[in-house]
Amino acid sequence: MARSCAICGKTAMSGFNQQSSGMNRVRAHRRLQPNLQTLAVVEGGVVTRKLACTRCKRTQAKKSR
Repeated sequence: MARSCAICGKTAMSGFNQQSSGMNRVRAHRRLQPNLQTLAVVEGGVVTRKLACTRCKRTQAKKSR
């Protein structure tokens, strides 16, 4: 199972590492991983732990205020 956010579904993205010098600038492939952290979510009176990205974690904290 791929690591993804349980709330928004954010997964790994692809990108490039740019070469800083040289005539033929070769782009090296890389993967940009989401910043996933555990988040305690109450569902039906039961506390469950889910992996959520920091953006969703921040939004959930705003809703609880």
